[in-house]
Amino acid sequence: MAQFGIIGSKGRMGQALASAIEEAGHGLAGGVDQGEKPGPLAASCDALIDFSSPDALEANLAAARVAGVPILIGTTGLDDSHHAAIDSAAQAIPVLQTGNTSLGVNVLAYLVEKAAAKLGPDWDIEIVEMHHRHKVDAPSGTALLLGEAAAKGRGIDLADNTVSGRDGMTGQRESGAIGFAALRGGTVAGDHSVILAGNEERITLSHSAENRMIFARGAVKAAAWLIGRKPGRYTMNDMLDL
Repeated sequence: MAQFGIIGSKGRMGQALASAIEEAGHGLAGGVDQGEKPGPLAASCDALIDFSSPDALEANLAAARVAGVPILIGTTGLDDSHHAAIDSAAQAIPVLQTGNTSLGVNVLAYLVEKAAAKLGPDWDIEIVEMHHRHKVDAPSGTALLLGEAAAKGRGIDLADNTVSGRDGMTGQRESGAIGFAALRGGTVAGDHSVILAGNEERITLSHSAENRMIFARGAVKAAAWLIGRKPGRYTMNDMLDL
């Protein structure tokens, strides 16, 4: 039985994580939230699970490094500086960062990568996502995860080929672009579709999240897998052996 610490414990995901930890037969060492220092928590657990905010990432990584414990980062809205900080921390401790901890979504990303590679640039790729009205970032971390998978399959850089928020006279679609559309409303936990559109045929690969417990269960499973690993930066694909 492992002891987990939750960063962002009072949020919706934090509460789901506490339930998932109990459900899996593990122990909850405690939790911290905005304004609380993560150091004491890190020292009392076998692994940290962070679903807080990008602003807190540097302090959370530092606490994990000092305590020598692995950390799973499910926080979205990260930029290049955050990823650089993760790369640095991963030299000392095991770190798993992902835009989505759902096992199903990560298998979907694997399928998207393979489809994009096999179908080639003649097929247009569009990613459509919908989330609840309270979500603050767009496109979602999951949509970006799927976009990265598509770009990897094509052997291109996503940042150089992204199109989002089309409005007005945009002109015809550029060849090789990966499009994003973000919808917000209601209580949707998370719907994602990757549309691969060719000449006179179309493939849609999709995933629907019915409850955020799927993310919590996946996060707990991945965090447990991290315990005892060598320092490094890991992905959900590593855990799933995809």
